[in-house]
Amino acid sequence: MTVDSAAEARFHVRRKREEKRAEAHRIGINASFIDHIVEAFYAKIREDNLLGPIFAERVSDWPPHLARMKAFWRSVLHNSGEFSGNPMLKHLAIPGLHLEHFERWLNLFYKTLREAESHPAATELVGARARMIADSLFTAITMRREGLSGGRAGKDLPYV
Repeated sequence: MTVDSAAEARFHVRRKREEKRAEAHRIGINASFIDHIVEAFYAKIREDNLLGPIFAERVSDWPPHLARMKAFWRSVLHNSGEFSGNPMLKHLAIPGLHLEHFERWLNLFYKTLREAESHPAATELVGARARMIADSLFTAITMRREGLSGGRAGKDLPYV
C-alpha cells in the first residue's frame, strides 16, 4: 500500500465514521439518548429476578460500570472508538448463561428503547445492534459448551 493509498483509506474510514455518527444524530441517537438508555436499562436489570442476581455478583460499584457501558454504546452507535475491552471474555466467564438470559436481556433492552423512543428508526437501529451483540455473545458461549453445533444458537432471539 502506498502512502497515498493509505492516506486515502484513512480518509475514507474517517468519512464513513462521520456519516454514521451524523445519521445516528439525525434520528435522535446522541450522547444524551445513550446516557438515558443505559441508565434506564440497568435500573431494570438491577430489579429483574433473573438478571439482577447475575449483575449483583459482578458489579459492586455501579457508576463506573454505567460509564463503561455508555462508552461501549457510544462506540457501537457513533463509532467513537472510546471503548476498549473484551465483552466476549467477560461473558464467557459467567457460568450458566442460557437462551433465557439473553432473551430477557433483549426484551428489557427493547422495552427501554420503546419507552425512550425519539424516532422509530432509532429504536430499530439500536435494537438491531443490541440483538447482534446478544446473538454474538450467546453463540460464542454455546459454541464453547457444545462445539460447532452451537453455531446458530442465537437464531431464536427476539427482534425489536
